[in-house]
Amino acid sequence: MSGKHEILPTDIMEMAAYGEIRAERRRKTSLLKRARRLAVGPFATFYFENYDTMWIQIHEMLFVEKGGAEQIAGELEAYNPLIPKDKELIATLMFEIPDAERRARELARLGGVEDTIRLELDDHTIAAEPLQNNIERTTNAGKTSAVHFLRFSFTDADVEKFRDPSVRALISLNHSNYGHMAVIAEEVRSALSQDFDE
Repeated sequence: MSGKHEILPTDIMEMAAYGEIRAERRRKTSLLKRARRLAVGPFATFYFENYDTMWIQIHEMLFVEKGGAEQIAGELEAYNPLIPKDKELIATLMFEIPDAERRARELARLGGVEDTIRLELDDHTIAAEPLQNNIERTTNAGKTSAVHFLRFSFTDADVEKFRDPSVRALISLNHSNYGHMAVIAEEVRSALSQDFDE
């Protein structure tokens, strides 16, 4: 973790220069993301974000979409809120179902799933808070989005527990149609522990 909480316009590379290092940066970011990923159940995956994952995301959007300088402000506005600050973890939750028909069917059964997500430290629970509260992630018909942005807010005591390998840490989805949990592996805990400010 770089310790930074905000990507500034001055942090954005010229696209020609980025193109020269793109393959190597993508390779390094892929390794970084592997230690920041947690699969829960058959098709829910949490990708925990930080400055570095958002830096590459913004550069990829600019590189692919070729929107130039006019595009930068919008990308910073969209992705800076996904960089954790102080004592929080921020995750992109994706329901990854390749088959379009099955995806539509499953998402139609998962309305309100964003309100059922917990990070558990032994018997202590931290509820996920949906980010971008102005965006409704569940339709009136009960269909949820394939992508959710979530914050887990920690206290000092929570951080201490999260860093203690003797404390069991897991993430659970407690929806009536998707009840699954997964223990957060030590490699992932170690990577995510660097997101907390000292």
